[in-house]
Amino acid sequence: MTRFPCLLAGLAFATVLSSVAMAEPALVYSVGGRFDGSFNEAAYRGAERFTAETGESYRDFEIARDADSLQALRSFASRGLSPVVAIGFNQASAVAAAAKDYPQTRFSIVDMVVEAPNVRSVVFREHEGAYIAGLLAAMASQTGTIGFVGGMDIPIIRRFLCGYRQGAASVSADTRVLFNMAGDTPAAFADPARGAELARSQIARGADVVIQAAGGTGIGVLQAVADAGKLGIGTDSNQNGLHPGKVLTSIRKRVDVAVLGNFADARDGKWSAGVQVLGLAEGGMDWVIDGDNRDLVTPEMEAAARAAEAAIAGGRIKVHDAASDGECPL
Repeated sequence: MTRFPCLLAGLAFATVLSSVAMAEPALVYSVGGRFDGSFNEAAYRGAERFTAETGESYRDFEIARDADSLQALRSFASRGLSPVVAIGFNQASAVAAAAKDYPQTRFSIVDMVVEAPNVRSVVFREHEGAYIAGLLAAMASQTGTIGFVGGMDIPIIRRFLCGYRQGAASVSADTRVLFNMAGDTPAAFADPARGAELARSQIARGADVVIQAAGGTGIGVLQAVADAGKLGIGTDSNQNGLHPGKVLTSIRKRVDVAVLGNFADARDGKWSAGVQVLGLAEGGMDWVIDGDNRDLVTPEMEAAARAAEAAIAGGRIKVHDAASDGECPL
C-alpha cells in the first residue's frame, strides 16, 4: 500500500494520486498523524485489518492542518476511490463540500454527522464507555478524588465527562471529579505539554486517577500521571502499554470498527448512507484488561464493571447523554 508524506499538498499531492487504482477505499486522518497513539491510530488499525482479512489495499493521507482536508478528499474522489473515510469532527465541513462536488462518491465521517445522500456518519455513545471508566476510577482511588483532562471543549468531550462522573457517582456520591479542557480549537487534541500541565495540577489537588479524553494531548496526561506514581486511564486506543502498571485501563472508541465496517460494506455491496451509532451493545465502545494492567483491576472491580457494561448494553442503566439530553445532572 502506498504511503503519502504528511506535508504533501497541492500539485504534488495530485501527482501522487495519479497512480491510484480505481475502486480502492481511502482514509484521511485528522490532524495529529497516523501514529498519534490514539484516534488516528485506531483508524489505521481498522484499515490494516481490512487489508489483512481481504488482501485488498487502501490509500491514506495525513493532513497537516484542517485546511488540507477538503483538498485531500477531493483528490481521492477525483481518482475514483470509494468510500473516502474522514476521521474526526473537524473534517465535517470538508466532507459536506466534497460530497456535494462528487455526488457519485461514497464518503464517510467518523465522530460527526454530515447530512448528505452519499455520506455515512459514524458516531459513538462515548458516555457509555466513560461510565465504566468512572466506575473503575472511583473504585481504584485511595483519595476519593479523580481527574478528567479533555481536549477541545465540545459536546463530544462533555458527553464523555458526564458519563465519567455518573460512573464515579455509582460507586460513591462523595467521589470528587476534577476536570479541565485543554483548549477551544482542534489544536487542543495535539498538545502533550498542555495535557501534562493539567494532569499535574489535578494531582496536586488530590486526584490519584486521571483519565485523558484528549487525543494526542492525552499522551502528556498519561506521562505526567505515571511520573507522579498515580494511575491514568487511556482512551480511543489501547494505551495500557504506554506505561505498564500505571494505566488502570483504556476505554476504546472503536474507530477501527467504524473504518473496517465502511471498507468492508463497500466491498460487499452493503454500504449505505445515513447515521450509524455505536455503543457498548454494538461493540463500538469497550474497555481493556491485558497483561499491562491485569494486576491493577481487582476481581471486585472487574465484576462491577462487567455488570455495569451488561446493564448499559441491555438498557437497564441509562447513561445521561450531555450532548443530546442537556446539561449533565451531576
